[in-house]
Amino acid sequence: MSAEPSSVPTTSSPAAPRYGVWLVGARGSVATTAVAGCAAVAAGLHPPTGMVTETPDFAASGLPPLASLVFGGHDTVDCPLPKRAEHLAEGGVLPHGLPAAVHAELLAADREIRPGGPTLRDSDTGPTLRDSDTGPARTDDDWIDVFAADIRDFTDRHHLAGTVVVNVASTEPAPAAGALPPSSLYAAAALRAGCGYVNFTPSTGLHHPALAQLAAEAGVPYAGRDGKTGQTLLRSVLGPMFQQRALAVRAWSGTNLLGGGDGAALADPAAAAAKNAGKERVLADTLGAAPEGEVHIDDVPALGDWKTAWDHIAFDGFLGSRMILQTIWQGCDSALAAPLVLDLARLLLRAGQQGITGPLGELGFYFKDPVGDGPASLGEQYTELKRFAARLSDTARPTDEAGDSGAHR
Repeated sequence: MSAEPSSVPTTSSPAAPRYGVWLVGARGSVATTAVAGCAAVAAGLHPPTGMVTETPDFAASGLPPLASLVFGGHDTVDCPLPKRAEHLAEGGVLPHGLPAAVHAELLAADREIRPGGPTLRDSDTGPTLRDSDTGPARTDDDWIDVFAADIRDFTDRHHLAGTVVVNVASTEPAPAAGALPPSSLYAAAALRAGCGYVNFTPSTGLHHPALAQLAAEAGVPYAGRDGKTGQTLLRSVLGPMFQQRALAVRAWSGTNLLGGGDGAALADPAAAAAKNAGKERVLADTLGAAPEGEVHIDDVPALGDWKTAWDHIAFDGFLGSRMILQTIWQGCDSALAAPLVLDLARLLLRAGQQGITGPLGELGFYFKDPVGDGPASLGEQYTELKRFAARLSDTARPTDEAGDSGAHR
């Protein structure tokens, strides 16, 4: 005898929300490593090493799961993400076999990458950018509209619960007075599209005075500038150590040897100056004044995506005893930066869910030049970050602890 059909109606579970991560510089090493790494960790192929948001302090914060993230972005180059990932694996940045294991995810993200705008202005003070040498001129506002439309289309087509824009493009020189550089056009587009924004680079982004009012009125969270991944991460730990132990730092000099896209971009003295400003600012903030010395950046193409950073610190001990500390940091910036990019994307998306807007000074842990107010030492910054993580939990109201930094509306 056959069983009677059930009289209980069947209902399908609602689809879990998905969230967008729109990467400016979406085919670069950092972006490719972030996309591949997110897929690998979500599938259980690799542990989330380097991801602060995967530690116990963030378990109750309600952050979007890695598997819920959908990637897209802008770029001016056309090397497909799967091919770029293969190049990174050949250079030892990605594990051997990982590009093949996450090929579908890389291909899906690559299909969502749209052409970026020009990387250089027609002139230092010219009012327009061009599609090409012979193409039609577009005003800054035209470009912002184009970029914002791409982001909105991405969000709408995938029915995303929210999207965050993260700038991981190469460092650009500081702009001429009054000129909006490309990074600021992308930043303005993020705000116009109603998306949170993260500037992981030393480029101008939202720091341009012409965008101050737009940022204040956008009603979205934003954070930056310039991710703290290696040499400056170490400086933010050592600087407070010298200060707290009452040791007088006389000079602090450094050298960076790097290749790849960063090395080529930072061979431009103006771009290198923009990069070094953040490194020097960390020392000034932690020591109370900038010591003698500077950082030199050398492009060594043979190094590829790997970097060596050397610091030489001269300081005085008791009774004027002269001492020296030297540090060597060797690593891969892409592998250091990618987990932080994923952290920041999740934190901004969750902040938007909780109605937190404006500059997120509590995320200074991640940056050389943080927005808003906050401490300069890494330990104090981590304490602020954990407080922020607690605010993001489902049990916290959007206005809880809103007075911590005075940055949120």
